[in-house]
Amino acid sequence: MRAAHFCEACGKVQPAQPTDYFSFFGLPRKLNLDTAELEREFYRLSRRLHPDVYARASRQEQQWSLEKSSQLNDAYRTLKDPISRTEYLLRLEGVQLEEQSQAATRQARETGQEKKQAVPPDLLEEAFEFNMQLEELRTSKKMGEVGPELVEQLREAKRNFEQKLDALSAELKQLWDEWDALPIHEHGDYEQHQDEPKRAYVRSKMVDLINRRSYIRNLVRDVSEALEN
Repeated sequence: MRAAHFCEACGKVQPAQPTDYFSFFGLPRKLNLDTAELEREFYRLSRRLHPDVYARASRQEQQWSLEKSSQLNDAYRTLKDPISRTEYLLRLEGVQLEEQSQAATRQARETGQEKKQAVPPDLLEEAFEFNMQLEELRTSKKMGEVGPELVEQLREAKRNFEQKLDALSAELKQLWDEWDALPIHEHGDYEQHQDEPKRAYVRSKMVDLINRRSYIRNLVRDVSEALEN
């Protein structure tokens, strides 16, 4: 179902209505999207919805154009990136990824508190050792005594985590294929259908991989910053 952007009778822009980003572009809730087609549709709508087009229109149409353009930009920015697209679909499915959200990051920065993030159980020991080495590097830099052996250990840890990210991306791609193979039901009423156990399983696996990916990506970012500074 495509969101109504223009009046079928007169062609005038319509007010922004609450709708999910997939429906905004008339797309099914699939994770393997034709991003080239998405981009073409984005630019087509951008040209028609741009506020400059409505410079001589009524104030109401100008406001609707602004609201629609904002909605268009948010939808495109979310769907063009495969990870943000996955996170968005999971939210539509009722999954909350609060600890991984931008809002949680922003709140942590504003309050000065450390962002809470669960450590994947199988990474507990490795992450603990890594964080100890990272703290040792920071302390050594303050004292002006950075040992090359420690630097090489952290570089090796970074390479290891980057390999894990690549492996997670491959696993996630397989889950996208599994999700897209599931039948689409109207009105999102999945619970009444026999494929719900499979749908719930794929959702759960995607949540786990997204969380693991977010955690490992943060480790890579931390070590990159520590090695560069």
